[in-house]
Amino acid sequence: MADQPVRAESPAAGIKPGVLFRGAASEVIFRQHFVPKTANLQFLSCGEYTVPPGHASVTFCRPEEESLLFMWKGAAAVELGGQTYDLANYDTLYVPRGAGFRLSNPSAAPAVLIQCSAPAARVHPVFHARFAEFSAREDRIRHLAGKDVYLMFDVGEGADKLVAGYTFYQPHTRAWPPHNHTDQEEVYIFIKGHGAMEVYDTPERLSFVYSLNEGDMVTIPILNYHPVFSQEDPLHFIWCIAGERYWVGDKNKDFMAGKGESITT
Repeated sequence: MADQPVRAESPAAGIKPGVLFRGAASEVIFRQHFVPKTANLQFLSCGEYTVPPGHASVTFCRPEEESLLFMWKGAAAVELGGQTYDLANYDTLYVPRGAGFRLSNPSAAPAVLIQCSAPAARVHPVFHARFAEFSAREDRIRHLAGKDVYLMFDVGEGADKLVAGYTFYQPHTRAWPPHNHTDQEEVYIFIKGHGAMEVYDTPERLSFVYSLNEGDMVTIPILNYHPVFSQEDPLHFIWCIAGERYWVGDKNKDFMAGKGESITT
């Protein structure tokens, strides 16, 4: 078990005791994964918060960016705009440009949240997408061959650039047809299972082919095709878009039907 703060006994009623924090003790951690410059992107940055049981964070803020928080592991509470949002597994929370928020973990297991951010000029309302609700709503699900797409933050929600959701692959499934975008960049964040992914601008230059495990992430610059392949187990990943706000299957019905050799949107 991780070290817990050591509290001295109060010497008198009404006087709070001191707290000892060991140098090696685990606290709230933010890990930066990438920024646009390191990811060959224009807008997206990504990081990860780990909040141990019983801990709380300082206030985090992106003064010029809007963000999405994805509840990857465990559960957490987010204090934002004078309200508290309780995030369960796979919930998604939109954080407006310039809004400060604090994280806390009242549960007995570590909490891990993924944050994707992009520049924004306007302030939009907070939006809490509960996965338990959205995963049961057909208007939020797109069924494809061997996979389901959950639209957690769609075009109906206010934002400057961000759209996001989850894709769940069944075993031995691939994306078809391959597609790319003229006006969107993207990141895939793999949160369950094992698979593979290609990213390429033309089939002649298909040089990016990698095996992927839980916690890996792949950035997708504009005009790159990006098919994913699951293997013997189900594969779950977050997809987060920055740019024009649409999902490929809602814009091009051939993608939903699996028609054609490739699709550009």
